[in-house]
Amino acid sequence: MKKYVFLTMALLGAMSMSAQRLNPTYLDYIAHWKEVAVQNQKDYGIPASIIMAQALLESSAGQSELATQANNHFGIKCSGAWMGGVYYHDDETAGECFRRYYDAAESFKDHAVFLQKPRYQSCFEIAVEDYEGWATRLRACGYATDKLYPQKLIKLIEDYRLDTLTLLAAGMAVPAVATAPKPQQPAQQPAKRPLKATVVHRTEPIMVIHNDPEPPYVVPPTAKQERDSFLCSHPKKKCNGIAYVEAREGDTYANVAFRLNVLERELREDNDALGRELKPGDRIYLSGKKMQGENTYVWTAPGMSLWVLCQEEGVRMEAVQKINELDPSIRVFRTRQKLYLRKVKE
Repeated sequence: MKKYVFLTMALLGAMSMSAQRLNPTYLDYIAHWKEVAVQNQKDYGIPASIIMAQALLESSAGQSELATQANNHFGIKCSGAWMGGVYYHDDETAGECFRRYYDAAESFKDHAVFLQKPRYQSCFEIAVEDYEGWATRLRACGYATDKLYPQKLIKLIEDYRLDTLTLLAAGMAVPAVATAPKPQQPAQQPAKRPLKATVVHRTEPIMVIHNDPEPPYVVPPTAKQERDSFLCSHPKKKCNGIAYVEAREGDTYANVAFRLNVLERELREDNDALGRELKPGDRIYLSGKKMQGENTYVWTAPGMSLWVLCQEEGVRMEAVQKINELDPSIRVFRTRQKLYLRKVKE
């Protein structure tokens, strides 16, 4: 929290001499979302200054139709891989399809995930503090068709000192900024000329990765190609007539859902995994589990998890709980028990 207090003071100091020309709506928007932008830089490697500038520009600081009606703060359109809500809005052509989110925070996260596509990988060759390079590369990679898109981002970053967000997220020193001198209150003596404010500039050079020519554009894989690639490295198996794969090191429900071209929440619901982290060796069912098992019953071992049992048998947890009249709070069996996986006729 102290870091964000310091950041706020730094931003206010940077803007004190020109506050009259800054949009108060933009200032409020920055104050509200700056922590999210900083965290997204730490998690995804995208400069916080670029995140905030794009959000300001694309959503008009949260006031645009897309932002107010669809919680879309980055102007991201629908694509073949998008399985979420949609909103139709006139842009370059009439009635274009844009992504619709549950809330604005989801839009910020999806923007960070969206830029992980192979199409934008060359952006990550640029140092995070080089916001001019990032702004130019984003447009070159096809994020926007507006020829002035980089200049608009750069102006927002420099006007509102959004570069301080990037420096904070990267753990770099935030340069001191000039503040307006206090007005002199002379008695009978003539007013003294105010001392010239000193601005401390960064002395270290901006890191340059290479000076090679722009790499050729690589066509990103289609949703089908992405899914086929995943299933090639994760062979399908079957249990109770349902296809599943086994999780590997580094797999998460989020990246598995992305590669399978499904919603993360749907994948979690199919696997009774809401609020659960994926571990290597866990089964990931590719469709909903059944309400009864192949076997009539099974015997549990002491210490066995109800979730593990249901994953091994390909049966929904709620079905096992209902058939056996289990208390919903039971998650681990302390003793050996006989559990029915299908209703038995009396």
